[in-house]
Amino acid sequence: MTKLSQEKERQEEFPWQRGTFHAEYNAFLAHYKVVSCLEHAKGKSLLDLACGDGLMTEMFSHHFENIVGVDASSKHVGEARKRLPNAEFHESLIEDFNTEQKFDSVFLLDILEHVIDPVAVLKKAASFLNEDGVLIMHVPNAQAINRRLAVLMGTLTSCEELSPFDINIAGHRRAYDLNSLTKEVEDAGLNVEKTGGIFYKILSTPQMDWFLKEGLWEEGHGWGRTGQETAKDWKAEFCRASYELGKDNPNDCNIIFACATLNK
Repeated sequence: MTKLSQEKERQEEFPWQRGTFHAEYNAFLAHYKVVSCLEHAKGKSLLDLACGDGLMTEMFSHHFENIVGVDASSKHVGEARKRLPNAEFHESLIEDFNTEQKFDSVFLLDILEHVIDPVAVLKKAASFLNEDGVLIMHVPNAQAINRRLAVLMGTLTSCEELSPFDINIAGHRRAYDLNSLTKEVEDAGLNVEKTGGIFYKILSTPQMDWFLKEGLWEEGHGWGRTGQETAKDWKAEFCRASYELGKDNPNDCNIIFACATLNK
């Protein structure tokens, strides 16, 4: 069995799905990941590598005329096809995927931390770009403020430490900061046009999920102030504010991103 064949089997084993684990927080995070992508995407054609269960691919479908999704997990591809029966999905490792199509936007969202060789995957993804297309990649941020707090508290030995959840549920192989992400993109021979962060994250993911479900969000309590002329959805406002604050503080965010173009 080849290394990539073993990798395909490995990817089938991980149970993580965006809508299954910490679903409340991940729903808000997915929304703002999509918002961020759309702020930097180009054109009307999208290649989503890897698309997972299609939750965000479905959100993107309202903004692109042509969408192709690829994922190594047969279970995830099956869920994606149910969500978007008219879209084109392929069950494949990115390393094995081939198509003659070229795309205006290619997304690598939460995948580089999983793969054997991130630079090779970046090169492969870039090969599907139109000449003036954009490659957008998201990775979890090892330097997120909740992880820096955890190191000071003694619950992590370093910001780069992978938890049992990271390794056994999500299938992560490595951790990133903005410097290491930028270096890999440049090592792949691409131009880094922009970097940034998505969602200022003050607590761990399970804590964020609990906080959004159980926090005091009503008017006059917690984040809601008394005396407002118009009632607001304070939970949604908190998440919107966390996204906006993260734009100015990328090193504190849950997710970091890079936008890259082809060398010409």
